[in-house]
Amino acid sequence: MAENYEPVIGLEIHCQLSTQTKMFCSCALSFGDEPNTHTCPICLGHPGSLPFTNAEAVHFALMIGMALECEIAPRSIFHRKNYFYPDLPKGYQISQYDIPLATNGRLGDVRIHRVHLEEDAAKLLHGGSSGRIHDAGESTVDFNRGGTPLVEIVTEPDIRSPAEAAEWGRLLRATLKRLGVSDVNMDEGSLRIDANVSVRPAGETTLGTKAELKNMNSFRFLEQGITAEIARQESILQRGGEVEQETLHFDPQTRELSSLRSKEYAHDYRYFPEPDLVPIVPTEQMLSRAREALPELPAARAQRFESDLGLPEETAKLLAFRSELGDYFEAALAADSADARTLANWVRNELVQRLGDSDPAESKITPEALARLVGMVEAKSVSQSNAKEVLAVLVDEGGDPAQIVEERGMSMAGDDELESIVSRAIEADPEAVEQIKAGNQKAIGALMGAVMRETKGRADGKEVQRLIRERIGG
Repeated sequence: MAENYEPVIGLEIHCQLSTQTKMFCSCALSFGDEPNTHTCPICLGHPGSLPFTNAEAVHFALMIGMALECEIAPRSIFHRKNYFYPDLPKGYQISQYDIPLATNGRLGDVRIHRVHLEEDAAKLLHGGSSGRIHDAGESTVDFNRGGTPLVEIVTEPDIRSPAEAAEWGRLLRATLKRLGVSDVNMDEGSLRIDANVSVRPAGETTLGTKAELKNMNSFRFLEQGITAEIARQESILQRGGEVEQETLHFDPQTRELSSLRSKEYAHDYRYFPEPDLVPIVPTEQMLSRAREALPELPAARAQRFESDLGLPEETAKLLAFRSELGDYFEAALAADSADARTLANWVRNELVQRLGDSDPAESKITPEALARLVGMVEAKSVSQSNAKEVLAVLVDEGGDPAQIVEERGMSMAGDDELESIVSRAIEADPEAVEQIKAGNQKAIGALMGAVMRETKGRADGKEVQRLIRERIGG
């Protein structure tokens, strides 16, 4: 019988900050601009150039540290992390080493080891990816990204499954987006995730040898990559082998892992304090500014939606993790007395189905219009099916739902009209009536179908069924 193993997972997240300029110079940040057009002697590492710290990046980093319940260091310093690579013009990266900005935090059930500031490297363009290289085997470097402010967030190895890693990553992304410190666009590299993965016999406390999966750019790939790595390590151990410490790349297309480099021996980056930058010593004014800038965070918002509004957990999480949906939902809730659960279901299901990942605030349907439409459904002035048609019109054209219902003749059938239509349907199909009386409850569908066709969806299905049973005594 194969031995049972337990995965142990920690994450390292690099988040690009949405400041106006780079971390240590005044060059503007950019994405997709002409290569090497946002550079200067400082970010290109020219001799004699002196860096200076971006105050807004420090502010954003303080907000992140506070949001993750970290201890803010009274004094932190920058170091030079020395290594040679084509995307690093200075021959070192300015980062924080043994005295990071924030430590000992928590988000949900996962502890935060550290949060620190650093600069991003430049971007390598391989085999024509820049659109300007004729030789497919040639590579160039775009230094526009070099020097972009980064916050690195390192967790403790508290995660125990690939699904938990992806779920926690979504929570962190939602938190950072809610803070407004980054666009957290994974497709553009604004948020990049590395996973440290090891396995150990179930019940043991000693950590196994870890492998690092680099630069996952979606949570689906993160989950798939960790799953593949756990299976790889378990297979090695079950054969009696030993897992080697190394850095791996996961290919989402083939679902295969490949080795990038061995980390059998720790690389010596020869860290030493950056002599050209002063320490970061947050003042009470800086701390107060960061603290006051903190909004309600997604985890707290989801809890409020559950406890105060009675929303189901999954619905509460969706609305809280996608802050634009949560904002839209709360605006609609404030505009009308519609039931919160019903309104939330319309946002989560019908509206999201039509808008996808788009921000509903940028669509033609206002929160007030959606609230009025849901209120009309609750008041039974329009049927559920017709309300969905009205929603489609509102999404495409905007407008007032009551006016659309009136212009298109979608108002619910009145009591007298509906009773008359039900009577005619019963008289027209005596065979269905006899089947219902004989106990075949499915036969009621034929009568209901006839009523709904004649009313063109202007009747409530439950009310139609009640009237039919009342008339025939079924």
